[in-house]
Amino acid sequence: MLYEMIGIVRPGRLSEVKDIAKTAGKIVLERNGVVRGITNWGTFLLPKPARKLQSVHHTGHHFIMRFDASPKTQHALRRTMSLETRLIRYSIVKMGLKLEEIKDVPGKVPFK
Repeated sequence: MLYEMIGIVRPGRLSEVKDIAKTAGKIVLERNGVVRGITNWGTFLLPKPARKLQSVHHTGHHFIMRFDASPKTQHALRRTMSLETRLIRYSIVKMGLKLEEIKDVPGKVPFK
């Protein structure tokens, strides 16, 4: 199955974003999944302030990772990302199930 993970990391150091993206990719690869691509979108204003660990965040650094994996891998990724303190928010969405639906989906996600 093809999944897309959108992550919003607290703004500041780009190394934190890279570290979180590496951790997410490592989880997928260790469980025999395939990472199609990771796209860095940069820092943007959040639609509404987000609270995480007694801090209020107004901006966040966005990145998107597309990957093919099993549902168990996706659950393991959710479990790990929910414990990550540097991640403000994340969302994992199933893009498709059948090969006909996902064969033309690229790994990179351009910002429109």
